[in-house]
Amino acid sequence: METLVHNKLIQFLQDDLAVPADSISLALQHSEQMTGLLPMILWQYGLISLVQLERIFDWLETNRPLPQEL
Repeated sequence: METLVHNKLIQFLQDDLAVPADSISLALQHSEQMTGLLPMILWQYGLISLVQLERIFDWLETNRPLPQEL
């Protein structure tokens, strides 16, 4: 996951979904090898709901960088 999108995702998780920093940190530790899986890891560990997971995927879809932004 690109750094800019990654940072924006973390901000979205904290500000819009109120995911605690500890939960994000735990998920980041488990997603180091596969950074694109952060939302799934949060859900897998029960740190977010299915509704929140869907909102994250919607957010990622609308905030995907254009090819020239990579």
